[in-house]
Amino acid sequence: MSNEYYIQLTFKFKKEGKKWTAYCEELGTAAYANKIEEAKERIIEAVLLHLNTLEELGERERFFKENNIKLLREKPKSYSVPTIDQDMYTTSYIYPIEKKHLNL
Repeated sequence: MSNEYYIQLTFKFKKEGKKWTAYCEELGTAAYANKIEEAKERIIEAVLLHLNTLEELGERERFFKENNIKLLREKPKSYSVPTIDQDMYTTSYIYPIEKKHLNL
């Protein structure tokens, strides 16, 4: 049996003027940058900070429950959803959580 669980988060990227915005639907975390690659790096950094802070405060399980974020026993497949508009797309982000860090 695996020692990891996973959560699957949804990242939405949108070009607004000369900047790219990045938004995590489940956490409400956002970031922006001049290039899409930078926006992706920044949203991942912001999400990791958000998740680590929730864990440090002992609030992760409550937050996940209130925001309907499910712990998955198997690693899900990631996905990307391109749109007709080249200035917008959606992708998943898979985050592993060690079982020892959960109150199961």
